[in-house]
Amino acid sequence: MDSLNNGIKIFSCNAHKDLALAIASELNSTLGDSEVGKFSDGEIFVKINETVRGRDVFVVQPTSTPVNDHLMELLIMIDAFKRASAGRITAVIPYYGYARQDRKTRARDPISAKLVADLIETAGADRVLTMDFHCAQIQGFFNIPVDHLLGNPIVARYYQEKFADCIEDITVVSPDLGSVGRTRAFAEKLEVPLAIIDKRRPKANVSEIMNIIGDVNGRKVVLVDDMIDTAGTICNAANALKERGATGVYACCTHPVLSGPAIERIEKSAITELVVLNTINLPEEKQISKIKQLSVAPIFADAIKRIHDDQPVSTLFQ
Repeated sequence: MDSLNNGIKIFSCNAHKDLALAIASELNSTLGDSEVGKFSDGEIFVKINETVRGRDVFVVQPTSTPVNDHLMELLIMIDAFKRASAGRITAVIPYYGYARQDRKTRARDPISAKLVADLIETAGADRVLTMDFHCAQIQGFFNIPVDHLLGNPIVARYYQEKFADCIEDITVVSPDLGSVGRTRAFAEKLEVPLAIIDKRRPKANVSEIMNIIGDVNGRKVVLVDDMIDTAGTICNAANALKERGATGVYACCTHPVLSGPAIERIEKSAITELVVLNTINLPEEKQISKIKQLSVAPIFADAIKRIHDDQPVSTLFQ
């Protein structure tokens, strides 16, 4: 597919240019010519150095840390394309920041995930392409089309190959009750048993293991989550599984947020290997030997091609 000659333009802000370059390469294209920076007072500026009139524009920008800077870069770039008469603007957001603030858990709480959706629409996006919302219902916060890709098939394929000779010894584990649906789908892909960890969270970023439902003794286990932030939950779970007889503990997630003490905790934990997707840019200091990254560029490139050609994206899940 020659994207340069059929109206597709791929642009990137500053959050993850390597991923944007990989997506463009998968489409036999190059990144659009643009600049995103800051004025001396900290305000963000965007310069689009080529025409986009009538083009199908895709802006690649995970809203990862520093989330507010990256969100503003995305909003301002979308606004620039709208005022430059782009034919259609798709916000490609591999990781959607503020997704965990999706409901009111206490009186007078904001619903920031909805606010961010409103901002993206108001800026001028015509549709959104993303992967693994923390809560799938966030799709309903938008009044524009949302294509919601899944990271599970990429990771499941990796483990099918890794454990091809011993798949009967594997148990897939959900680190909490809220992840059971995602983990069950993962276990079904591998055709292996499921176990569930019952935990409680006495305060933010703190979790305690209460019980393990299922048999993990003498088995290799794979912990499955959508994101890992401070790594407290996943490391506590890994250590508890090891104490209860697991012969090997592996973990995987779509979004490696890995903030605060996450890297130190992973290094010291019972986790043998942590598989993550590159929806978020990992700086060098976080690229430790225990962490293996898999690329989402092929699936995003395929989705972009399908969106441009008005073909169904749902077939990517089959």
